[in-house]
Amino acid sequence: MKSIQDLIKLSNEVEIPCMGYGTWRTPAGDDTVTAVKSAIECGFRHIDTAQLYGNEESVGEGIRAAGIDRREIFLTTKLKNSDQGYDATLKAFESSLKRLGVEYVDLYLIHWPVPVMFKDNWQEISRQTWKAMERLYEEKLIRAIGLSNFLPHHIENITASANVAPVVDQLEIHPCFTQRQTVKYCQDHKIQVQAWSPLGHGTILQNETLAAIAASHKKTPAQTALRWELQQNIIPISKSMNISRMKENADVYDFELSAEEMEQIFALGEDGRTGPDPDNIDF
Repeated sequence: MKSIQDLIKLSNEVEIPCMGYGTWRTPAGDDTVTAVKSAIECGFRHIDTAQLYGNEESVGEGIRAAGIDRREIFLTTKLKNSDQGYDATLKAFESSLKRLGVEYVDLYLIHWPVPVMFKDNWQEISRQTWKAMERLYEEKLIRAIGLSNFLPHHIENITASANVAPVVDQLEIHPCFTQRQTVKYCQDHKIQVQAWSPLGHGTILQNETLAAIAASHKKTPAQTALRWELQQNIIPISKSMNISRMKENADVYDFELSAEEMEQIFALGEDGRTGPDPDNIDF
């Protein structure tokens, strides 16, 4: 891979850019429009949002403001927890399309596996939701369908009755929360892994091991973390509203971590989760 626009082929043959620009905690409004437009101007072609973020309309405006062909953008959005279920998913997706102002979405994800409102019957609700997503996929309103925050037992619940296999799982992954076993499971089952919070909400930036490795390559800890993910064939979804940091995040294709450095980062462990436990979310 030589740039953020290089492509990875998913198991359904759809190609996805190897790094994404995330929009979590970027509230609806002009700031998000400007941030998305700026990210595209910095070279990003993979834009990630969600119904839950409340900013789909602004993300769509930012994409149009960038003035490039829609077909050059890989656009992801996600289904909100309270809208899981067959009929609710179809309606929610239609609303997302309208807010985004697009005719199709490149990737649609179930955002969380065990919403609190469906905790007692999440298995059946997940399967119903997936059936609706399969329908939208067959109708060519979505180019690829996948999951977010699903662990192996959640994935197996889907695949037991699926006609279309999930092609992506988006997980919290960063040097202090490697999720190595779940990553291996996904890769063994031809599910492309994406990393949300690839910098651990900034918690990894002061880590001494990461700082030392970064210094040896004349890079920042953030760039080193993103490179570590890329070398695992994980797609990081980086986020910044600062143009200089957008450019920094994109500048990770001119160096390579050694096998020893990769293992040093893996050794930082599994204790740094910053988001909810997918089995115990309260929303």
